[in-house]
Amino acid sequence: MGLETEYGITNVLDSARRLGPDEISRELFEPITREFRSSNIYTDNASRLYLDVGAHPEIATAECDSLHQLIAYDRAGDVTLHHMAVDAEQRLARRGIGGQVYLLKNNTDSLGNSYGCHENYLIGRDVPLKALSKQLLPFLVTRQLICGAGKISIPTAGAPNENFEAGFVMSQRADHVWEGVSSATTRSRPIINTRDEPHADSTKYRRLHVIVGDSNMSEVSTALKVGSTLLVLELIEAGWDLPDFEIANEIRSIRDIARDFTGTVPLRLRSGKQASPLEIQRAFHSAAKQWLETSRPETSRDEKGFRGTPKKQLEPVVELWGRVLDCFDTGDFSPVATEIDWVIKKTLMDRMAQRGNLSPNDPRLVQVDLTYHDIHPQRGLFNVLEQRGYAKSLVTAEEIEHARFHAPATTRAALRGKFLVAARQRDLSINVDWMRLKINGEHGMETVLGDPFAEVDERVDSMIELMESLG
Repeated sequence: MGLETEYGITNVLDSARRLGPDEISRELFEPITREFRSSNIYTDNASRLYLDVGAHPEIATAECDSLHQLIAYDRAGDVTLHHMAVDAEQRLARRGIGGQVYLLKNNTDSLGNSYGCHENYLIGRDVPLKALSKQLLPFLVTRQLICGAGKISIPTAGAPNENFEAGFVMSQRADHVWEGVSSATTRSRPIINTRDEPHADSTKYRRLHVIVGDSNMSEVSTALKVGSTLLVLELIEAGWDLPDFEIANEIRSIRDIARDFTGTVPLRLRSGKQASPLEIQRAFHSAAKQWLETSRPETSRDEKGFRGTPKKQLEPVVELWGRVLDCFDTGDFSPVATEIDWVIKKTLMDRMAQRGNLSPNDPRLVQVDLTYHDIHPQRGLFNVLEQRGYAKSLVTAEEIEHARFHAPATTRAALRGKFLVAARQRDLSINVDWMRLKINGEHGMETVLGDPFAEVDERVDSMIELMESLG
């Protein structure tokens, strides 16, 4: 599993001089481009850090094989970028420019542009992608009920939301997808991207690239988003008998669902029947619960960690999943008001609006919407809520700090991490991507790592020995 997160970026100054996104992004990456002559690198923890199209800093986590491991590496990315922002502020101050650098873990900016949080799941090559998509799409379209990040949607002429009223919606990405399944990512923004790029042995594996999800601030919401999807994929791979909920119009439905806080908006199915988002989610939840309790093989653990996501990490996911769905039945979301991003945010905004008699698109609420996603540990609204006990967490600060500097020990990433550290200690010229490790120059060597589960490889050991002799 892996997460790719694009961050919004802006610079706020007291003076008239303000850096645009391109300028501040270049400043953010200046030490990296100076050292590596590139703004696209792999960090020592084997994750990919780069400047994406549209001046968006992006981190793609290293390959992870358990849920809590993935959450730790996702959070480590936040911390890494925060430190880069602090360094950039200090350099700007020394040059007399000053100001604060804001990094936002959200999915839309003030101009209506959208950027993503993509999920990657390794699946077997023998699973037909068309059949998988048919079963998975109804789950993904309705998944926003349980793990959306929420936002204020303000109608814009020519935009997907132009025919809707201003107000809070459950998902930041719901208004910005245009197809159910496509090989494109930016042009059509599908729910599932089908580009065949497994980053592994293509005869055995396929990478399922899900690009509809919101960026979550809550670790618990991230766990529910990824954990529930992992369980549904396991059900599909196992050939579990799931109901036919294929939706006739996924794109219209995903926008309607985002605005219905009862979970009962009727969705037209390709079969001619109707179903509600709540009904669809309940069916998947019930199957996942039964799968986990009766049929799912338990994962093993050794001195390096879990080999897969253990039952004890997925049981709380299934429990919370059901608890969120129960809230739609009662209309009372207080039982999940410290765990689910859209609920945390909406609860806060509703209180503000009621106290101040504010309209749904009041600038003060819009500001709260943005501040919630500020990754700064002292300034970001979500982080402040977490520190005060109004939002729950899952992984410890120590686990996050370890993840910043060490690659996952139980996947191929461990090899990449060792290779990177050895090369950088000796200032050697190398090339690295998800599958390839290469030493450049006269004594060059290259290794292709097709097995994402293999954290030991004699070929990589030989390359490190060669670097040690050269250094």
